[in-house]
Amino acid sequence: MPGTHPVMGDAPHAARLLPALEAPGATAALRFGDRELGYGELRAAAGRVARDLAAAERVAVWAEPRLETCVAVVGALLAGVPAVPVNPKSGERELEHVVRDSAPAAVLAAPGAELPGPLAALPRLDADADGDADGGAAALPPEPDPKAPALVVYTSGTTGAPKGALLPRRAIASNLDALADAWAWTERDVVVHGLPLFHVHGLVLGVLGPLRRGGTAHHLGRFSPEGAAAALRDGGTVLFGVPTMYRRLADACEHDRAVADALGGGRLLVSGSAPLPATEHERIERATGQRVVERYGMTETLMITGVRADGDRRAGYVGPPLGGVDVRLVGDDGAPLDTDDDETIGEIEVRGPNLFLGYLNRPDATREALRDGWFRTGDLATRTRDGYIRIVGRRATDLIKSGGYKIGAGEIEAALREHDAVDDAAVTGEPDDDLGERVVAWVVLRDGATAEPRELTDAVARLLTPHKRPRVVRFVGELPRNELGKVQKKRLRADRPAGQAPPR
Repeated sequence: MPGTHPVMGDAPHAARLLPALEAPGATAALRFGDRELGYGELRAAAGRVARDLAAAERVAVWAEPRLETCVAVVGALLAGVPAVPVNPKSGERELEHVVRDSAPAAVLAAPGAELPGPLAALPRLDADADGDADGGAAALPPEPDPKAPALVVYTSGTTGAPKGALLPRRAIASNLDALADAWAWTERDVVVHGLPLFHVHGLVLGVLGPLRRGGTAHHLGRFSPEGAAAALRDGGTVLFGVPTMYRRLADACEHDRAVADALGGGRLLVSGSAPLPATEHERIERATGQRVVERYGMTETLMITGVRADGDRRAGYVGPPLGGVDVRLVGDDGAPLDTDDDETIGEIEVRGPNLFLGYLNRPDATREALRDGWFRTGDLATRTRDGYIRIVGRRATDLIKSGGYKIGAGEIEAALREHDAVDDAAVTGEPDDDLGERVVAWVVLRDGATAEPRELTDAVARLLTPHKRPRVVRFVGELPRNELGKVQKKRLRADRPAGQAPPR
């Protein structure tokens, strides 16, 4: 179903991805704690980065939640050099894969930041945000082709090693303009969030979004309800978060009237990355008088749907398609479903300028993901008569949405199997009131071997990333498999034995 609202691509200076850098005003561009950069200072700092990058093919960015990370990414965008945001909590295996696969010519980091092995071996460029601002008068580089890649963002690794999604400049520009139309987002907005800067929610929406509008991105550094409330009282107008954060905010609102009043004074509260439970919608509304706006997207597509600022905010629904984005539901046979009864389930497929270019070095995976120009999301949904989408689950069983992260079961299983005591392993997700879903490991030990749950979860956190560690470990005698040897995960959920949960 096509989006029905216009994309704001014909606005002044729309040819430049970040038009506010052309004629910097007095508005603060970035705020991290007590540190702040105006647009003139950002132009100067990012311009120095752009000149240092010269004609690099790709550059890695050590994506700590710091002002320098934003300077590095903006500098790479000015230079027309695709940036690869790297999770600073990446485990050894994951980091080695990302560096080997993306082959960056250099790594950008804050001065003094300590880099781990694979990145430390690369040429290093410091993204200094505190240098002389006089360079802001230097001419900006020519704007690259809108079809050129801007970012390489690695996916969750659902069916193996993470894949690098090539996001073009036109996808970022068109998607942010569509969100601006949906949310009445302008240069007067100050976007508050504490999201990581290595995925599209925190980096593209939370940083490049305000910068494209000419407004302010206020990053909390580390999320807390009190920090978010203070930022909203200090001029913040829009709050971005994930369901885990909104649960903590709801808890705080019920015990601290000052937090509730601060959220109630915000213009827009936006949740994404996983469905926000109806109970949390209701708790936030009771405490603040505000109803949270939800949106839905993926790394490969950026944002697909979103509840409009002036639209009906329904718990469990992620809104209609954004302007310029075509969305259809297809059946198991791949044929489009012409239905809007909010009952018939189909897989979401997407088409539009928001799509990625493909997976880096993976033409096979790119061909599998695209069908006649439509991206196959793997998400199952229903559609209402007025176009609202309701997500009901994944076609596959191996994607776990926990704490705002999308986590692939396959790479966790592989990490568990590397432990000397483990003979076999499967990973599933189970509902969790705080995280949305928790990661559960089903482990078969080798004959005569022993292992404690914490020992196994620590091993996963060391090889991958801490948020991918299992929250529950269940030891079983064997894994149920079909005649082809595939683990039947639905039976694991149905035949659940008593579990062992390591401390959170």
